[in-house]
Amino acid sequence: MDKSAKRFEVLLLAIASVGLLALGTNNAHAETSPGLNSQPDKLTDFFYNSSLNASSSSSSAAAEEDGGPDIHVGGAVRYNAILQSYESDITGASGDFTWDMWRVNFVVDNPDGIGLNFEYRFYPTFDTHFIKQGWLEYDFTDEWQGQLGVTQVPFGNLQYNSNNWWFQLPYYIGLEDDHNMGVKFTNTTEDYQLDFAYFYTSEPFGPPGASGTYSYNVIPGEANLMERNQFNVRGAYNVGNSEIGASLELGQLYNGTRDEFDGKFAGAVHADLNLGAINIKPQFLYYSWDAHDDAGDPLETVTMGAYGIPYEVATEAYVGSLGIARNVAVDWGPISDITFYNDFSYMGKLVGEEFTGDDNFEATIHNITGFLVTAGPVFTYFDIAQGVNQPWLTDEFGVGLGPGHADDPDSMFDDSEYNLRFNINVGYYF
Repeated sequence: MDKSAKRFEVLLLAIASVGLLALGTNNAHAETSPGLNSQPDKLTDFFYNSSLNASSSSSSAAAEEDGGPDIHVGGAVRYNAILQSYESDITGASGDFTWDMWRVNFVVDNPDGIGLNFEYRFYPTFDTHFIKQGWLEYDFTDEWQGQLGVTQVPFGNLQYNSNNWWFQLPYYIGLEDDHNMGVKFTNTTEDYQLDFAYFYTSEPFGPPGASGTYSYNVIPGEANLMERNQFNVRGAYNVGNSEIGASLELGQLYNGTRDEFDGKFAGAVHADLNLGAINIKPQFLYYSWDAHDDAGDPLETVTMGAYGIPYEVATEAYVGSLGIARNVAVDWGPISDITFYNDFSYMGKLVGEEFTGDDNFEATIHNITGFLVTAGPVFTYFDIAQGVNQPWLTDEFGVGLGPGHADDPDSMFDDSEYNLRFNINVGYYF
């Protein structure tokens, strides 16, 4: 059987599993829930809410009696089952079953004082570990809160611009669920939310160095660059159960060799629309990094890194994304909810003429079709991940957000192929 036929079998198997489960939900006479709020790895909220409802520590119970702060301890363990079809032929090594991640969480809820939110992650597959978030918080009033430390950058749809385990393309360029070291102030009312933030630098890294982080950041590579002095402003207006907003990011790239600063900019318009059990997340963003190498020459790519692995990213591009999800409530033993979704994003690069000699770098396409099964503390993602020049969906990991396979003379492959991976991620959160 040739490669295309085998790839078709992988896709058919994955689609069939989605279709059969969808049919099963209809036959089960399931009721739709009023909205979508199930992004577990994405799970600070789940952890926090579940720990509030459980006797997570004796110190919490004692604190309640004394009227002091509540201390909650939790975490998660996740596993990955993989079947992939990339540029090379499908073989017995195309599948795998791995330990994805484990993490620990600490939350100190202190209504009359300074609270804490901390999360540390371990990724055995990537041989790295790092802080994901860690901030001190204080409520100045019922509407104003301040956070200091490693906190989420207020940009685009929050908390996530995606429904799946893979996120959307903005995550891979540091513009979705990004966390940096700084200070943030949030004003929340019934009608709107405003965020103002300053970040001196990216979050602290673990092994093996600057790329050992949860978020993607500009790091030293071809040029000795690092992120500095970033300002963010985000505003979102509530319309019923939905919100419409815009975000702005201004910052600097510091070249340690030249001891000079370059500028960077990003802007986005976004919406998070809830229509009963259906959620729609449209977003459009543009970014530009005025980066130069150690000799002072302009760069068309910069090095970004996370999970211990660096790769090249175009210095100017736009990214359009659209996520659609529908939640279905069921009563199948421990299973209470199934969320079906499709998340699509397209990255058009606006640099590359000097590199390719004729036009800009090739575009990157990212599409995730799947569903999330919720069974108490167990959250399982079933994803069909598809991509062209997607750096995580290729035999040549990391290639795609810069020149792309066809434009990169150092690439192992002459063409940018359509690749796919069927992924099951099982997570237990406590």
